[in-house]
Amino acid sequence: MDSYIESGIRRAILKKLFRHRIIGGKHVSIRNAIKGFPPYLLKNAKKQVIYLIKKNFLIAKPSTGEVHVSLNTRKLKEIEEIVR
Repeated sequence: MDSYIESGIRRAILKKLFRHRIIGGKHVSIRNAIKGFPPYLLKNAKKQVIYLIKKNFLIAKPSTGEVHVSLNTRKLKEIEEIVR
């Protein structure tokens, strides 16, 4: 069962990427995707990025020695409903 904090973190990550139009071919590192969270939530935020990749909301791309992520274009309708 998801906690309120975990779902809030996932929503914040999706909202940030949606707001910056990180969709499809445009991608950012996981480090930049979770930037802005307080230090005590960074570990949990990284876990939520991995969860979002498993649920196909984010697409992982190996790039420059680290993993980059972008929003899945096939899930944009669902993502838009979540962030609004």
